[in-house]
Amino acid sequence: GLVMKNNPVCWFEIYVQDLERARTFYESVFQIQLEVLTAPDSPSEMLIFPAEMDRWGAGGMLVKMEGVPSGCGGTMVYFSCEDCAVEESRVVAQGGQIHRNKMSIGEYGFISLVVDTEGNMIGLHSVK
Repeated sequence: GLVMKNNPVCWFEIYVQDLERARTFYESVFQIQLEVLTAPDSPSEMLIFPAEMDRWGAGGMLVKMEGVPSGCGGTMVYFSCEDCAVEESRVVAQGGQIHRNKMSIGEYGFISLVVDTEGNMIGLHSVK
């Protein structure tokens, strides 16, 4: 079969209903600063995650778009962590929920499944 030139995912968007509430959650859990992204003629409000396009992994953003609900669906975004237990430990204090505590996925490391303030389930992944 054909081999993809790059890893399959290049971007993600997490849909939210309350952008400031979601901003506080993600900035606090991951200890990062999100930046406002403005697109001309876009009805959406957007906050972009810090990313370097020449680095491994996908960039992405939080999006508030009229008529687009947030919540658990058929897609899961995993955030890279050094130790997912650290980020997991910040979730509840920021208004989120733990769906599944840190668990082994064998040779691939560890994951935690958490729910953000907007009802979106996200994964946390670490090698240790």
